[in-house]
Order: sequence, then C-alpha cells, then structure tokens
Amino acid sequence: MLPCVSFEEAELLRLRAEAFLRNAERLYAEGEYDLAAFGVEQYCRLMLKYKLLLKTGAYPRTHSLIRLVRELAKAAEGAGRLLEDVVMLTKIEDAYIGSRYLPRRYEREEVEAMLRYVSEKFKPVVDGL
Repeated sequence: MLPCVSFEEAELLRLRAEAFLRNAERLYAEGEYDLAAFGVEQYCRLMLKYKLLLKTGAYPRTHSLIRLVRELAKAAEGAGRLLEDVVMLTKIEDAYIGSRYLPRRYEREEVEAMLRYVSEKFKPVVDGL
C-alpha cells in the first residue's frame, strides 16, 4: 500500500477518472475502439483507487481491477457486488495491456458493452460506496 495522501490528491484521481470516461465515450463515438477500451479501463482503475484512498488512506500498486475490487470490498460494504460481473471486469482489465501492447483490435460491440457495464453497474456501485 502507498502512504496516506491528502484529500486533494485523492480528488485528482477522481477528476482524472472522469476525464478518462468522457474521453472513452468520445473515442467510441469516433470509432477509435482500442483507445476507448483503454479509457474505460483507466476510468475503472482510478475510481477504485480513489475510493480505496477515501476508505483506507492507501491503495495497492497494481493494474488488476479484480485485486482493487477485492481490496475495496474489505473496506466498503457493497463493493463485492462488482465481482458478480467478473467476466466483464476481466475484459476491461485486459484492455490495459491489449489496447496498448498487443496486436489486438477492439470491436465496437465490445467497447459498447464495456461502456454499458460502466454506466449501468460499475458507476452506480462505486458512487454508492
């Protein structure tokens, strides 16, 4: 875990997360699906780290959304509900590597499903913590 940080530093994570989501939505609309998938992953990761900072004062250095959700579930009742959609979380987690380093192209339907998951499940759960 990282040392404790200030509320202002935590708030910067939230603002960056929201910017990544807005950018992902814009890139999706423009047909840039690889970068949109990356933006979705960044939004999820930064929001989980933001909530961990608020709840515990620290977060683990990891790219794993699953690990971040499990850590948050220890500190915030209800966070574990995100694991009900572990397949989608894993797909989004994989976008960090897949969209940047692998010769893999994301399809419109994949990114659409990621964005739908974020708006219908991830965001309501995380915002409610």
